[in-house]
Amino acid sequence: TAAPTRPRPTRTPEPPAAPRARGRNARPLKMAVCVKQVPNTADLRIDPETNTLIREGVEAIFNPLDEFALEAALQLREQAGGTVTAFTMGPPQAGAVLCKAVAMGADKGVLVSDRKFAGADTWATSKTLAAALARFGPFDLIFCGKQAIDGDTAQVGPGIAAHLGIAQVTYVTSIDPAAGARVCIERLLDDGVTELEIEPPALLTVLKEANEPRLPSLAGLVRARRTEFDKVDAEALGLGRHEVGLQGSPTRVVKIRVPQIDRGHIRLEGDPEQVAAKLVSLLRAKRLAADRAESS
Repeated sequence: TAAPTRPRPTRTPEPPAAPRARGRNARPLKMAVCVKQVPNTADLRIDPETNTLIREGVEAIFNPLDEFALEAALQLREQAGGTVTAFTMGPPQAGAVLCKAVAMGADKGVLVSDRKFAGADTWATSKTLAAALARFGPFDLIFCGKQAIDGDTAQVGPGIAAHLGIAQVTYVTSIDPAAGARVCIERLLDDGVTELEIEPPALLTVLKEANEPRLPSLAGLVRARRTEFDKVDAEALGLGRHEVGLQGSPTRVVKIRVPQIDRGHIRLEGDPEQVAAKLVSLLRAKRLAADRAESS
């Protein structure tokens, strides 16, 4: 009789290996990417009593603009080698964006979570993330999206750089490895593009023009489900209650509202000359009313 076969031991899929650098003697880089879980802005509602966003029952998604930052880091790892660690700050359920980051190719993730962090403005948020990055760093490069779609401030990335005391380059559209740890960067300006070569450490905010984010792979999804993320709170970061969350925020959102848009219209009928005359008359009347309102 044949001996019974033994089941093969299961193995956790490894992150994709990074190819050799194409830069001039580029060395592997230790990189971090800050990502955020945000409410889907297609379904935003505001509580008229508290003037705050209603998050209950609203779908939470990976901030779309952070995907371009993550893709930029992954592409740079493919060219120069190194590691990519995703960081997110939020409640425990925010760990879902770390799962997606790992599924897309990040090596690991860090969840920065504590009830004390609730109500943080951009100053307190950037200070908390900077402390987490310093704890797991130092990093050669830190990547951020241009901004989060729920706040649209574009302040957290530059704030992190300020708290860490490192250089920052915003509106990045292209990143390539150079000699050693240096990287060549293209930055979009109002009147053109500027090219820079920088020496780490530095923080980069990446625009959507930089790349096309990849989709999570099947192997990546499996690896993400089996990956345990590091979690740190205020105590682990050495931050007091007065430095984080609402107490550590020098700014307050006094009021938020949805603008009321009057889309009423007037239909003018008749031959072209009559319609033109009526339109001119209406425009003059509106202009006269506006002038009177300004002078009163």
